[in-house]
Amino acid sequence: MELVQASSNALAPSAAARLAATGEYLTFRLGSEEYGIDILKVQEIRSYEAPTRIANAPEFIKGVVNLRGVIVPIVDLRVKLGCPSAEVNTFTVVIVLNVRNRVVGAVVDSVSDVLELSRDQIRPAPEMTAAAVNTSYITGIATVAERMLILMDIEGLMSSSDMGLMESLV
Repeated sequence: MELVQASSNALAPSAAARLAATGEYLTFRLGSEEYGIDILKVQEIRSYEAPTRIANAPEFIKGVVNLRGVIVPIVDLRVKLGCPSAEVNTFTVVIVLNVRNRVVGAVVDSVSDVLELSRDQIRPAPEMTAAAVNTSYITGIATVAERMLILMDIEGLMSSSDMGLMESLV
């Protein structure tokens, strides 16, 4: 089931530049929290299908799927971000991302909508010690009416060395 089509863009600017920019964000839920990612990183949204497991893969790598001839690794963001594990249901989807010209799938509980956020709606991520919480992939917190969105640097997260999905840029 294809819901959204968007083109990818070149490497993203610094976090400060992203924070200052307006843009469109795909919003999704992980447990009770709502997150937003740059819509330009989204290739498509698909209904969840059980991936083929890969032996000895980290717990957050659920396996791979064949997407029109391309083998796509599937990352469960719920597990990666330490959310309580959720059951796969009819709302569970895979956001297919294009990150540094590599296709990666991210399992989320549900997709909410696409929002255009202005600079006034985005606040910096709170500073916390690295031992307490890793906020390096949070670019800001947006407020829309009564909703709070955690804006993520999905490209930074998916291309981080601990993910092991692609070579880090030097």
